Amino acid sequence: MRYSLPLLVLLLIVRGALAQSTGTVADRAYIEKAESDWAETLATHDCSVLERILADDLVGVDVNGSTYTKAANVNTCKTQTSSFASNHLDEVKIRFYGDTAIAQGSESWKLKNGKSGKFVWTDTWLKRNGKWQIVAAEDLIPVPSPLSDAPEQK
Repeated sequence: MRYSLPLLVLLLIVRGALAQSTGTVADRAYIEKAESDWAETLATHDCSVLERILADDLVGVDVNGSTYTKAANVNTCKTQTSSFASNHLDEVKIRFYGDTAIAQGSESWKLKNGKSGKFVWTDTWLKRNGKWQIVAAEDLIPVPSPLSDAPEQK
C-alpha cells in the first residue's frame, strides 16, 4: 500500500497523540493517592505503603545521589526511627504513556528539630499484571538558583 507524504505525516501525528493517553480516572487517582501516601511514610513509618507501591526491581536515587532498592527502602522504614515530624505532598503532575506513567511533584517536610524544606521528585510508574508500581524514582532538594537575581532573558 502506498501513502502520500502528507498522509504519512498525519498518521504519525495521530499515532503520537494517541501514545500519550490520559490514563483512566481510577489510574490517575490511584497514583496521586499513592504518591501522597509515600510522602507521609517519612513521618508515619507505614512500611506497607512501600511494599505496595514500589516494584521489586525499583532503582531510586536519593537526595544525596545514592541509589536504593525497594528492599533497602523497606528495611530502612522497618529498622530506623524517623527524624521527620511531617511530610506532605504539595503537588503532582501525571502523564500517561500506555502502561507507563511519569509523576513529577513536590513535597513540604518538617523535621522533629523544627527544620523544614521541600523535596522535588520524578517517579516512573509501570502497570504490570494490572497493578501500578514505581520502577524508578529520583528525589532532589531544590536549591536557590545562582541566576535567581539575574534579569530575565528572552
